[in-house]
Amino acid sequence: MTTPPPIVVLGGGLMGLAIAHQLARRGHAVRVISRNRNEAAGFVAAGMLAPHAEGLSGQLLTLGQHSLALIPQWVAQIEHDSGLTCGLRMSGIVVPFATEDDSRRYPTAALGQSLSRKALEQEVPGLASRWQAGLLFEQDGQIDNRRQLMRALEKACVSLGVQFLEGAEVQALSRHSDSQELQQITVRTAEGEVQQHPCRMAVLCSGAWSQKLVPELPVFPVKGQMLSLQGPRKALKRVIFGPGTYLVPREDGLIVVGATSERSSGFTAGLTPDGQAQLQAGIQDLLPMAGTWPPMERWWGFRPCTPDEGPLLGPGPIPGLWLACGHHRNGVLLAAITADLLATAITGERPNAADEDLLKAFHWERFKGSQ
Repeated sequence: MTTPPPIVVLGGGLMGLAIAHQLARRGHAVRVISRNRNEAAGFVAAGMLAPHAEGLSGQLLTLGQHSLALIPQWVAQIEHDSGLTCGLRMSGIVVPFATEDDSRRYPTAALGQSLSRKALEQEVPGLASRWQAGLLFEQDGQIDNRRQLMRALEKACVSLGVQFLEGAEVQALSRHSDSQELQQITVRTAEGEVQQHPCRMAVLCSGAWSQKLVPELPVFPVKGQMLSLQGPRKALKRVIFGPGTYLVPREDGLIVVGATSERSSGFTAGLTPDGQAQLQAGIQDLLPMAGTWPPMERWWGFRPCTPDEGPLLGPGPIPGLWLACGHHRNGVLLAAITADLLATAITGERPNAADEDLLKAFHWERFKGSQ
């Protein structure tokens, strides 16, 4: 008997590593092909776990809530397999508002705790005076994806025998001429060699670049610029999620600040004075004292967005190709549920009714006829 080729994961970012890890845990041979893992959105995002604080609604809120419930067990698996910590903190998130009416109108207001100005000051000392009401979502949290989660996932995958082909750009997906099923993947290695990899099953986790491989998919980049500040340890106990700006405090006092949302920038790399000025203005608007804390890093990345800002999950337009892309600003939150849904479907396990509904809700064909 010949050994079947491994399941190929196209993209070594957070989504690709999470799916590779779950497939390997279920006993499957997996190969991850990645052009440059350091450009993945998983290294760029702030790591908020905030389906309620972000005011999600409909099936996207349901997807986020299911993922939030999975995250403690998912993190425990990664930490067990890697021997590293992931930096999970259920710190709670405060959303400030100028008026109580604004607070009451928030889509997820019924799922949070209402805060008066006095209560706001207790939760977030130093919050700017214009914020007179708020919502506290104690069930939401954060994970240190940039410094801890991504490295732990990489090590967990290695420990389970996942193969990595790094520095290789996928150039084409080829089909069988008769069945139209996925047959092979053409890659160009870091040394410039063009290789053909036989492949019966692959998972597209190429983030903002997904449409370059599969033109039918309506995935486009939304550039985001971010920075971090070194605040006093325990200066902030809660994440602050303001309009256009958020502050995410890590345990060691580092504060991650984000993020611009630049839909017209395409794949234009680099920081811009306007983007950085926008972040500084957002800091001043939310927490003026943070404007005196020294900046540590500045960076940018590309969110993979879709027209309705929901991900593409499940079978793709090529038989044998599965989709896990287009997560926009919720990739870190949705990694756990995405890995579970895709690993279950790919391995032929029978999903429960709720999971089946989610895969249907985020099938790529929901955009057919609207492009």
